[in-house]
Formats: sequence, C-alpha cells, structure tokens
Amino acid sequence: MTQNVIRAEPLDPRSFLPFGDVLAARGAPDRLINRGRCERFHDLARLDFGPDGQAGISLFRSEGTSLPLRLEMLERHPEGSQAFIPMQQAPFLVIVADDENGCPGRPRAFIAAPGQGVNILRGIWHGVLTPLGKAALFAVIDRIGRTPNLQEHWLEVPYIVEIQKQTTRNAGQQA
Repeated sequence: MTQNVIRAEPLDPRSFLPFGDVLAARGAPDRLINRGRCERFHDLARLDFGPDGQAGISLFRSEGTSLPLRLEMLERHPEGSQAFIPMQQAPFLVIVADDENGCPGRPRAFIAAPGQGVNILRGIWHGVLTPLGKAALFAVIDRIGRTPNLQEHWLEVPYIVEIQKQTTRNAGQQA
C-alpha cells in the first residue's frame, strides 16, 4: 500500500485564506481602547452561523499529540464556521482540505504558532483539534442550532502528517 504523506507548513494568513482566517495580533492594532491601555485587533474572522444558527462559545480540552500523525478522518460543518482560539501559548496542528464532489480533496497541514488561532470557513473539510505536545484548552466559537452541522469522512488510505523539512546549506558546501 502506498503511503500518503503531508508535510505540515507554518500557518500563514495568505496560504490559509481559501480555508479560513488566521487569528493573531499582528501589525498595528486597529484602535486603542481603555484610555490607550489596550490594543484592539478588530473583526479578524469571517464568522458565519447560517440563517438558523447563532454564535456559541464553548471550551474544548483536547489531548496532545506529536508528529508524525496518522490522519484517518476529516470533518466539516456545512451550516457554519468554526473558530479555535488556544488558551495557552502552545502550537497546534491545523489540517484542511477543499471539497471535491462531496469528499475532501488532498489535505494541507499547518502548524499554528503560539499566539495564533484559526477560523475555518463553513463547509471546509478539516482535521480534529490537535494540540502539539501536551493537552490544551481552546475557546471555540461556532454555530449553535437545531439542524445537523457535522459530516465526517473516513479516508480509504490514511495520510501521514510530518513536519516540513527545512533545507539549509552550509557556507562552505558546494551544490
């Protein structure tokens, strides 16, 4: 059996844009509040709770893991977006995939750095919450409603998620 490998890359707002939003306090704040004591980074996510949903805030505690990771299942939420905001300064793995005729396409993996969160758009296939290292607590903002909002897809051939290898060249080395 052929092994599918995905190399996890650093989470970058530009490369993640088709799947959702990177939540991070980067650059200059949009405004100063509380008499200049607080910087506000305003409206960072394309939140979407559908016509019959409302925003809900939950806390998720997820066990930690390490790479390489065996990816066997992806899920999506057809009725609304889902934001994951870590409550510790620790990295976590984000796996996403485009839809291809109702099934996930080839997944991409990102490593969210400490201080980054994500908002995954409605209908985007994604892996489960995966802190790297020890267990972690996350604030999750997603759709609360009466209609089903979870679809799971079990992969016929699992993927192995690895860290993207950095290529470096020593100063005296020839190509």
